Amino acid sequence: MAVQSGKDLLIKLDMVGDGSFETIAGLRASRISFNAETVDVTSLESTGGWRELLAGAGVKTASISGSGVFRDAGTDERARQIFFDGEIPLFQVIIPDFGVVEGAFQLSSIEYAGSHNGEATYEMTMVSAGALTFTAL
Repeated sequence: MAVQSGKDLLIKLDMVGDGSFETIAGLRASRISFNAETVDVTSLESTGGWRELLAGAGVKTASISGSGVFRDAGTDERARQIFFDGEIPLFQVIIPDFGVVEGAFQLSSIEYAGSHNGEATYEMTMVSAGALTFTAL
């Protein structure tokens, strides 16, 4: 597999709830993280005292984060609306030459910053709010 450009990892937002996804404007950096809790079922009878885990029993979560330059675009307005209205819309994450992750996420954090001699920036974090789908590219 060839090396991929970081700008090709895209975070997209369902703008009006009809499956029309748009890339969030101004992003410079983005990240998706997957986690799975473990359920320890080790007992005195576990072979050699080794820990045993119950397969598929833990809670799975995903989080998306991104930061960039504030552009005052439609996606910026939609992100603010999602946060203040407490909506849980669909997001897509395009992972180049790997696949597309899609599902409901809650916007759990949004931050704006700026300095007097620099651009206005933002950071946002979304956490999964249901089952996710993965489609290989």
